[in-house]
Amino acid sequence: MSNTNSRIFLSPPFVGAAERAAARGAFDSGYVAPCGPQVDEFERRLAKLAGRKYAVAVSSGTAAIDLLMADLGVDETWTVVAPTLTFIATVGPAFHRGAKLVFIDSDATGNIDVSLLEEALTTLRTKHQRRSRESTSGVAAKAPRTLVIGVDLYGNCCDYGAIARLCREHGAVFVTDAAEAVGATCAGRPAGSAGLAGVYSFNGNKIVTTSGGGAIVTDDRGLAERARKRSQQSREKCIWYEHREVGYNYRMSNILAAIGLAQLDRLPAILKKRRENFDWYAKNFGGDLLSPAPGANHWLTVAVLASIRERDRLLRRFAAADIEARPVWKPLHLQPVFAKCRVFGGEVAEALFRRGVCLPSGTGLASGDFKRIADCLS
Repeated sequence: MSNTNSRIFLSPPFVGAAERAAARGAFDSGYVAPCGPQVDEFERRLAKLAGRKYAVAVSSGTAAIDLLMADLGVDETWTVVAPTLTFIATVGPAFHRGAKLVFIDSDATGNIDVSLLEEALTTLRTKHQRRSRESTSGVAAKAPRTLVIGVDLYGNCCDYGAIARLCREHGAVFVTDAAEAVGATCAGRPAGSAGLAGVYSFNGNKIVTTSGGGAIVTDDRGLAERARKRSQQSREKCIWYEHREVGYNYRMSNILAAIGLAQLDRLPAILKKRRENFDWYAKNFGGDLLSPAPGANHWLTVAVLASIRERDRLLRRFAAADIEARPVWKPLHLQPVFAKCRVFGGEVAEALFRRGVCLPSGTGLASGDFKRIADCLS
């Protein structure tokens, strides 16, 4: 159905009768709390989708990242390395835990530049080795820990193989932030399948939505069990409330999991429509698009304009037509809160921010919507 007389959103939830029926079924079953058969089945389906052994459904992608940080023991002795072109939630939990943040520039695809990641990891290791040699205590300094977070930008997987190799060589932990990439693949591997664990998001604007939600996917049984326990306030198995540590209220509700199951049933059709959206832009937009790699889920199609002036001009035309579009992520090293953090490179991400526009990419876009969008692009 066309949105001829209403606002066209960037990536609104694509839900209908199937999701309504699934939510009603969960409600009628009596399982409305953060437990129930739909949560169990949703986790089973997510693990299969990710090519992993285990999945833990939680309240958001941010909660999933925070649980991973808790399991690793991330604190002020850790350095967390991440791409600068990403949403703040990628590194927010690390910041709250006092970790040092290091940002890496993008390559031409918008994803993390692997050559700069190698430079950063080498620099960090060399710095530690120098400090160890200069120590006057006679005791070698304790080796700091490094976590690398690879981000699948706009549904386009980063280079899992190259990042994993670098992390092995430098003794770093590798996790994948696949919040934007549910259903995508990387060289035949599912998004979120690389590293110690992957993270999914089911926010309202994602390919698959549960209204709000997220998940950890991993092959590490212990990690999955600890994350699940911590997501439920770390309650021990007693008839009373017994706690040996302080956990979190991060579990996903059964009703939201039911919605997610209905969404997963439609995932192939959703991915097909998102690809059709990208193909329409490729045919009807006269400028450059950020080219996705094979296997991308086409969450958002990104136009790359000639200048910031052209970017702002296009954004104004969309706004006047009541169509939502927005610049690409503002690089984290340009965010005031991270002004003192180190960045390797930065120019590519800055250029994408100045010139990039995320175009309306919703699964429900219809012919009337595309006509309105075309008028803005002309």
